[in-house]
Amino acid sequence: MRILISNDDGYFAPGIEHLASALRVHADITVVAPERDRSGASNSLTLDRPLHVRRAPNGFLFVNGTPTDCVHLAVTGLLDELPDMVISGINHGANMGDDTIYSGTVAAATEGYLLGIPSVAISLASRNSVHFETAAQVAVDLVQRHARAAAGAWLLNVNVPDIATSALRGTVVTRLGRRHKAEAVIPAQSPRGETVYWVGAAGEAADAGEGTDFHAVATDRVSLTPLQIDLTHRDLMSGVAGWLAK
Repeated sequence: MRILISNDDGYFAPGIEHLASALRVHADITVVAPERDRSGASNSLTLDRPLHVRRAPNGFLFVNGTPTDCVHLAVTGLLDELPDMVISGINHGANMGDDTIYSGTVAAATEGYLLGIPSVAISLASRNSVHFETAAQVAVDLVQRHARAAAGAWLLNVNVPDIATSALRGTVVTRLGRRHKAEAVIPAQSPRGETVYWVGAAGEAADAGEGTDFHAVATDRVSLTPLQIDLTHRDLMSGVAGWLAK
């Protein structure tokens, strides 16, 4: 099996090191990741300048672009053979609920999916991010299950509690929860006396009941959420058609 690994934390991040180390004994891996932290880059492509690819001493390839750039370059021309899977992560921090809209980790996996490849985004749901080995083992398990059973392209968003593997209470298939409104921006003064702003923290979970990714992680379970790309709000289609008729 051939696996393309990427992330949004950068090629030097500990999460991608753990992921590559765990998977290389099970598959032929290639790592193509951003040259710096691109958290929050979402699905952006770089179209206003050329991209370059360089090789790090550990063999990882890194790109002066976004997570989406990395997967797009790899699949559409950089690799000699198409990968059988794309795995993005292990992200430093959760990607649950509304986070998926902004996440570069999810975006890298989404690009693989859009290019017809089964893809997984995997995140360690903690700001401290201690137990990368737990998330890496979850990734290995998913790869092995895919090899035995899965067919066709699919996109999974996986969040792993930051606890020892032995403390996990299983894996559940979940839906995305929702967060409260984000906190306000934080104004500050630059060294030149200009007012600058930091984006505020994400809001706390609002919809976090049983069945959501938030609930799964809070109860020490791995959350596995199948994602789709169709953003069409079908319930509003007739209403909008009514506006046009007036």
